[in-house]
Amino acid sequence: MNLGKRIMDIREAKGITRYRVNQITGISGQHIKGIEEGTRQPTIETLEKLVVPLGVSLAELFNEGECMYLSDRERQLIENFRIMSNEKSEALLIMSEALKK
Repeated sequence: MNLGKRIMDIREAKGITRYRVNQITGISGQHIKGIEEGTRQPTIETLEKLVVPLGVSLAELFNEGECMYLSDRERQLIENFRIMSNEKSEALLIMSEALKK
């Protein structure tokens, strides 16, 4: 598996630019480009940052098959949660706890 190509394929399939990934993660566009082109090897810390805007988990990143255990609605909720600020994600967690009662 070419990890850089996998990252680029997921990013492009979701219509996310390298610039947007840079804005969300703080990883430079040149570094992201190098990872995608295979000239740089990402650390686990970098991969953990990259999966946030991609809306996938590390397990899904390394699994070339589609993750089948989440519905589209569940996946969308997780994708939205991952790009929220800490304050907003905390508010959402509190609200979801209140709604399940």
